[in-house]
Amino acid sequence: MGLGTQIRLARLFAHPSRNLFGVAVDHFVGYGNAREGGLSNLPQAVERCLTAAPDTMTMTPGTAKHTWGPHAGAAALIVQAACWTPDDRIREQLATPADAVRLGADALAVAIGIRGATEGDFIRWLSDAVREAAPYDLPVVAHIYPRDYTGGTAKIVFTPDEIAYAVRVGIETGVDVIKVGYPGDEQAFAEIIAACPVPIVMAGGPKEPTLRDALAQMHAGMRAGARGAVVGRNIWGESAMERAARAYAAVIHDGVDADEALALA
Repeated sequence: MGLGTQIRLARLFAHPSRNLFGVAVDHFVGYGNAREGGLSNLPQAVERCLTAAPDTMTMTPGTAKHTWGPHAGAAALIVQAACWTPDDRIREQLATPADAVRLGADALAVAIGIRGATEGDFIRWLSDAVREAAPYDLPVVAHIYPRDYTGGTAKIVFTPDEIAYAVRVGIETGVDVIKVGYPGDEQAFAEIIAACPVPIVMAGGPKEPTLRDALAQMHAGMRAGARGAVVGRNIWGESAMERAARAYAAVIHDGVDADEALALA
């Protein structure tokens, strides 16, 4: 690992807790109705999420180009290189490592789906990104989502076996940070994390019924050894997104449980 990569990774994990609290506004085609919800106004969503002082903000290159300038330096910028839907209706690459460097990013995120007929293409996306990022000493953060095609409809799954497989894909392709969903089993997640030589951060996951439910899941993942989380819809999908972001920061950086985090927020 080059010095530049070490420095940029240190920016991602710069909080005294040595954990990463990130917010993602990179949902692009998977988001749905662009006129409603927390991402209907992207500049406003970025500004509101920053009130909780996240360590990182992950966004598509266009979102970064058009919204990040006024906030440069407020958090480490991670540019999302990929957009896709679980059923492969859309499957595109949005940015290269060189694009991320030009935007001033501290890291490149590459979201991929695994399992299914297109798994090899996605793994190639990731391995290509690692190779192309190396001359810039740009860290690559892999967002890896296992898919299940039972019943003929693709869906994202979070079983321990599939999360372990996702982590192995990240290790084998040489990424610097791996983001995966919580597998629903704290002991299994602890075993997966203990066997992984690079930091694992949690995905925020699907929108939970309540913010408390989402925070309780996050607390379990942190107990298992996760180095933080990158959260999207469970923050900007809340009407009081500033409060939600502060509660996540408390769980990740202060180690408190869901109830205490909500009280602090």
